[in-house]
Amino acid sequence: MNLEPELLRRLRAAPEIFGRIAAWTGRELALQERLRADFPADLVRGAITLVELRRRAVGKFSRAERLWFDRVGLEQSTAESVACHKAQRFQGRGRVWDFCCGIGGDAIQLAARGEVIALDRNPAACLCTQWNAETYGVAEQLTVLCADVETVHDRAGLLHIDPDRRPERAPGGGVQASGRRTLKLEEGAPNLETLIRLTEEFRGGAIKCSPASNFGGKFPQAEVELVSLDGECKEATVWFGELAQPGVWRATALPSGESLWGDPLSAAAPLAPLGRYLVNPDPALVRSGLIDLYTVQHELSRLDDAEEYLTGDAIPRSHLSRAFEVLAQLPNNDREIRDYFRGADVGTLEIMCRRIPIDIEGLRRRLSLTGRESAVLIFARIEGRARAVVGRRPA
Repeated sequence: MNLEPELLRRLRAAPEIFGRIAAWTGRELALQERLRADFPADLVRGAITLVELRRRAVGKFSRAERLWFDRVGLEQSTAESVACHKAQRFQGRGRVWDFCCGIGGDAIQLAARGEVIALDRNPAACLCTQWNAETYGVAEQLTVLCADVETVHDRAGLLHIDPDRRPERAPGGGVQASGRRTLKLEEGAPNLETLIRLTEEFRGGAIKCSPASNFGGKFPQAEVELVSLDGECKEATVWFGELAQPGVWRATALPSGESLWGDPLSAAAPLAPLGRYLVNPDPALVRSGLIDLYTVQHELSRLDDAEEYLTGDAIPRSHLSRAFEVLAQLPNNDREIRDYFRGADVGTLEIMCRRIPIDIEGLRRRLSLTGRESAVLIFARIEGRARAVVGRRPA
């Protein structure tokens, strides 16, 4: 259900309902029946929805159990550690405007470092941002405005903007509500034309994009940073103006904070047969196009021109990749793979692939995995042929 402003206010005024939910140990259906004896049905539904969202947000926010969300707001919000990473670049540079602030994930971390004006056209999102800022103790540094970005013309300060990737176009070209998700910046709200204009009007800032969106080549004077968290690429940040290194691409892995930056065309990686280790590059490295630069810097080789997996005889000292010690190289043949694991002491198996389509769960069901050891099965293109590599994490 949608958590509208009026319902959010009623929920905030009824903290006892959350205490009742937290103390309940029985079935959810019975809980709802008990709660409806004392509270209106819409309040019960809203409270249970919010508690569910808070549980889902635990891995994303350190204070999730006290934050305010709706479903779309939580899905589109920036994870706390990613927002903190970005906010460091704004520190000490004065006021920051946070356009399309959503539930305040970025605004809160920016406000921890200075004055922020957060803006969103959704009244429920504005309420959530204000209350979440109070939870993080930064409300005094944060002003929340409920307005469309097109109506604000003040350009004093820096800009952070997270365009709506689910706009639904109304007749005549306006935006009326959240609809299907788009990966085209031209279809977002604000659209690409407006984003480019904002990069010219503000002295600097950042545009948050989906890492799968078509940001490449759209902002030629900007710096593009791909950010991963715990091995998953979370965001492409387009830095512009005084916050950017023009023309640079960057890959950053969190929580370590390790970064690699440069020109994707500045290096050409060699090809080599599979060595002692198969190296799996971080997805931020892949999406940034910096694999060749990373490969050369760490004295590795690519397994194939059309494959991101790398190889070498030493483990890179880096958080931008994971290395697996090679135990066997097999043909991409179901029978030979099953024969190998039938005789192997493997009970836990991670299966990975990038370019080769594999029915991972179907394959797992066909394998005999009754042993004691852990292993990884990686499908990779090696010297033009699809192969199955058995490996293990180094001790």
